[in-house]
Amino acid sequence: MDSITFLHAADLHLDSPFIGLANVPKTIFDSMRESTFLALDKLVQTAIERQVDFVLITGDLFDNERQSLKAQIRLKKAFELLETKNIMVYLSYGNHDYTKGNIHPITYPDNVFIFPDEQVSSFIYYKEDQPIARIYGFSYENRAVTEGKVHEYNVIDRSIPYHIGMLHGSIRSNNEHDMYAPFQLSELEEKDFHYWALGHIHQRQELKSSPPVIYPGNIQGRHRKETGEKGCYVVELSSAGCQKSFVPLQAIQFSRLAFNASDCTEIHQLEEKLQAACRQLTKEYPQMIDLAISGEQRLIEAWEQEGLIEEVIDIVNAAMQLVPNWCYIFRYHTEVDYRSIDPYLYEGDHFIGELLRQIESTSIQPFLHDLYKQKQARKYVDTLRKEEVEQIKLEAQHMLIKGLMEE
Repeated sequence: MDSITFLHAADLHLDSPFIGLANVPKTIFDSMRESTFLALDKLVQTAIERQVDFVLITGDLFDNERQSLKAQIRLKKAFELLETKNIMVYLSYGNHDYTKGNIHPITYPDNVFIFPDEQVSSFIYYKEDQPIARIYGFSYENRAVTEGKVHEYNVIDRSIPYHIGMLHGSIRSNNEHDMYAPFQLSELEEKDFHYWALGHIHQRQELKSSPPVIYPGNIQGRHRKETGEKGCYVVELSSAGCQKSFVPLQAIQFSRLAFNASDCTEIHQLEEKLQAACRQLTKEYPQMIDLAISGEQRLIEAWEQEGLIEEVIDIVNAAMQLVPNWCYIFRYHTEVDYRSIDPYLYEGDHFIGELLRQIESTSIQPFLHDLYKQKQARKYVDTLRKEEVEQIKLEAQHMLIKGLMEE
């Protein structure tokens, strides 16, 4: 069999509004608004440099059904550049850019093949005039596809060497995301496909190696939960099997920085060491930083109460915006473990002790239940992971105890 090489991407979310970050400086916010397009440019450049045969984009090319004209034109130009290199594009629409919500219909060049509706269909890729790959998929016509679709994926014409499935959906055991086009891994294994190109989950995951079942993640992080490198996979299928590599595409990287200030006794030391820590993060990409500061309880609290930590962050942000790969601390919180400082606060027969014990034993999930029932809320509020629940409780505990102790 001849080999084929392709690029697998998903969840481009072009022209994302970056909700919740509008308070950052205008120059940085403008850079973030452009970042999804710069990631798209890197995707095209990667496809050309790697001389891939075709590109797969598995859903959510746009951020929502009201697709901006700017986003569609930028995507059209990207496809036109791929066309000049004879690189085909196979794409499907997902739950964010479902076809019945499109308000700016744009005609893409002839190298682009779009799965038209919610019925699984296929396209044949020809190499040197020979059919070498059949690519299967579907597009969301409406916002949600709640039924399983894997039963509609069936190999057609086994004389064609490679069969690839594109599926924008969720594994049934994933409780952290809305459940769309759910599937079990065992269902995918049974289909005798050579590669499953998944989309919808923004965290890069290789669910299975044989056959490869892969979420590439989104191409550009958009908020504090989408940290680390974001990009695509370049995949080669041959008679020897599958060779794949991840290629970062993000223009700006969201990162978490845990900063221990225990050896800082004066506020200027905090500024110096924090700036040094930020510089270590900005070697390759501009950074949006979610900062956690820990250290000696009384000193950290005193600095925070006097507004000195916020001043230090403002100073660091101003300095770090001047370097080529800038960074910006867009969020911070302090971490104090009261139990290790004064166990009596937990164990005493008094109001604060009872309050802390109640916080530890109480789940916050029942208080969020009504919120998650609202469709509009689910668009902006992701299901909380266990560590995020604990962090919320810790921050609430911190705020309550600090307020009570001040009184």
